[in-house]
Amino acid sequence: MTNLTKLEFVALDIIGKNYLSWILGAQIHLDAMGLGDTIVDGKETSMQDRVKAMIFLCYHLHEGLKIEYLTIKDPLELWQNLKDRYDHQKTVFFQKLDMNGCI
Repeated sequence: MTNLTKLEFVALDIIGKNYLSWILGAQIHLDAMGLGDTIVDGKETSMQDRVKAMIFLCYHLHEGLKIEYLTIKDPLELWQNLKDRYDHQKTVFFQKLDMNGCI
């Protein structure tokens, strides 16, 4: 498990330009730490696991995002808020690929 912490990834940029790679990295790391259920709606998780997930997620956020989401204590709520804010980038990315004939 200690080797996983060495495989850090870049913090989520405040404008979200690295959102797609960030969510993939965050999901993989949370799953590897046994905390993947903390960001899945409808899953029961312990308070300790939620706190660990929040520490991990906040550590990998731009300072401006940390300040903006300072009052959020639940990793699922933070995950959903970030998704609502940046998930449109998936659509734009895939539309660009489609327009270039890559899909």
